[in-house]
Order: sequence, then structure tokens, then C-alpha cells
Amino acid sequence: MAKPVLDRIVKPYGDIAPFASRPEDTRGRLYPEDESPFRTVFQRDRDRIIHSKAFRRLKHKTQVFVYHEGDYYRTRLTHSLEVSQIARSICRFLGLNEDLAEALALAHDFGHPPFGHSGEDGLSAVMRPFGGFNHNIHSLRLLTSIEQRYAEFDGLNLTWETLEGIAKHNGPLCRKGEEEFLDPLLLEYLKKQDLEIHTYASAEAQVAALSDDIAYNNHDIDDGLRAGLFQIDDLKELPLIGPVLAGLRQRYPGLEGSRLKHEMVRRMIDLMVSDLLRESCRRLDDAGVRTAQQVRELDTPVIAFSDDMKAHEKVLRDFLMSHMYRHPHVAAEAKRAKHVVGDLFHRYMAEPGELPAEHEAAVMGHNADVAARAIADFIAGMTDRFALMEHERLFGTPRA
Repeated sequence: MAKPVLDRIVKPYGDIAPFASRPEDTRGRLYPEDESPFRTVFQRDRDRIIHSKAFRRLKHKTQVFVYHEGDYYRTRLTHSLEVSQIARSICRFLGLNEDLAEALALAHDFGHPPFGHSGEDGLSAVMRPFGGFNHNIHSLRLLTSIEQRYAEFDGLNLTWETLEGIAKHNGPLCRKGEEEFLDPLLLEYLKKQDLEIHTYASAEAQVAALSDDIAYNNHDIDDGLRAGLFQIDDLKELPLIGPVLAGLRQRYPGLEGSRLKHEMVRRMIDLMVSDLLRESCRRLDDAGVRTAQQVRELDTPVIAFSDDMKAHEKVLRDFLMSHMYRHPHVAAEAKRAKHVVGDLFHRYMAEPGELPAEHEAAVMGHNADVAARAIADFIAGMTDRFALMEHERLFGTPRA
């Protein structure tokens, strides 16, 4: 009988499980390069991501609250760093490749336009006649073509494993025979590089995806409390948070405010990570996988929450949806964000001369589809701050 996964995985740093992504087994880069003698290919991917323009822009891109609403709310940058920390901890325990997971965690939100999901909703609406807009596809395009830093190629020329993880971190993109329903921009890229869209991604990509869920669920609770959108006692009936809160008040009578909130959030993260590790170890043991490719070929993910945790997480998400994301204050900002993005798009389409010279050149003389995509790329790259400044420059008083 095979030993349980927890017994056969060696924990100390530097050891790696048989089903982990190994740098020496990489499928390489689209454009061959001489590799670094002192960094693995996944370390190099991580470093290129950190040095990219898209990564720096995350500093002033919305997570939930627009940047000017307060210095302590999370931005896409701080969120991505938190996701990275969680992903590395999970990978360390499971013996997975921390560098690949970190690269994926740091780049997973690259494709978001300004103002978070509200900005994406606005951009998707105006782009509907021109092929639409999807932030996951835009992340892939940023990494493979839009970022232009190197003399010999466009994009960052990341490894196949990193690009696969960006494209498929939420699972297979379609079943065989259904490719026609995929985004045309993705299909165009797949002509150059097959990312095996019908399979799951690596275990590291699966870790990065669920680390994202752990981070934003708990830290949105933190930010929502800080903003006063709901109170800590509103959480006591929730099945996951309620017992944590009750335990803290029993152990630390009189503990309130930021200390109580912090202790609650850190314990919540620990509960979710611990559940994920137990369930993932069970799945890995049941599957008996011995290579990274075997992970991809399974019919179900190997990194997952238990059914109980999935149910608790749904309750938490429903709470955040009703008390935070649809809160009148957040909804008002979301409405404003959609108007700002829409106004900018229509002005640039009507008057390309308002664009910076390099972007104007990508629009002038092209048909509407090409022009619209170039404008959408420009807007998607904006920070919240720059989008608001552009709107004020073009339209005067910021839109209410």
C-alpha cells in the first residue's frame, strides 16, 4: 500500500515532490534563449514579471476601493503580493515549485483594467461590437505581445508552464470539439503555441488560483470592516467566521477593533489553507500521480477545498456580495467607473488625436475592429489615477 502523501512529501526547503513542475523539464519558451546559469527558468519568469510595466501599474489599480479612497485599502499590487505569499506557503508544504506558483500569483491580475471588475464591465460593454474584452485573455496578451521590453521579441517570452498557468488556472478552457466558442484572440495565439486548453494546468497553477480565493475573501472582509460597510457583529452568524469570532471573544474578553479583526482574518486564512492542504493531500494520494503531466491529465483538480469548505466559502461570498460589492457606496463608485471607461473609449474612437502618439498610430488608418482593440488595450493599461486624470482632461469636471 502506498504511503499517504503527507508521509512521502519531504518538507525542507529545496526538496520537490514527483508531481511538481521541474525547471529542467520545462517545455521552453516560444523564442529560444540562452538560460541563466544561476536562476531556474521559473525564477527568471518571476523576475521578468516583477520588472514589467504591468506589474508596476498594479499599485494604482482597484481591488474594491478606488485608490483615492484611502491609503490602507488593498490595491491589485498588495493583493497580488498576498496571493503570492499564500501560494508559496502551500507549495512549500506540498513540495511543489514555489517559483512557478509565485510567478503565476504575481501576474494573475495583469489583465484587469482600471477600477477592477467595474472597469472591466464598462470596457466589455463598449467592446461588445468589436470582439469583447476579457481580463484573463488580456493578461495572456500582455505577457506575450503588449509588453515590449526586449530586442528580439515582443512580450516577456515566459516559459510554456507559466503561460499555461495564466491561461488555464481556473481549469480547462473547453472540451475537445468546442474550440469555436473560445475568444478569437486566444485562438489566434494558440496557432503559435499550443497550451493544451483541454486539460487542467499544473498543480502550481491550481495552488495560485485558490490562493487568490483565500486572499480576496479574507482581505475583502478586512477592507469592508475598515470602510464601515458592515460591522464585525454582522459576521457572527456566518458558519465559518462565527465560531472563530466566538472563540476569540472567549479567549480574549474585551478584545475589539483592529486587533480583533486581524486575529479573526489570520485565523480564517489558516483554516482555509489547512483545509486546502488536507483535501489536496487526499486527492494527490487517491490519484497516485507521479509526474506533473499526470496532474494535467486527470479529470478533476488535485488542489481543492473540501466540500464543507466550499459550502462555507459560498456563504462568505454571498455575504460579501450583499454587504460589500453591492453596497450603495461601492455601487456608486462602480457606476462612475463604467461611465469613465465608456466616455474615454468613445472619445478616443471619435478623436484618435487625443491619444498619445504611439497609440494614435495604432488606430489611424485601421478598420473599426483594429482601432477599438488598440484603444481597449490603452485603456486597460491605465491606472485608476490616470483614467480619472484623462477623463478630467477630456471632459472637465469628473463625472458623478
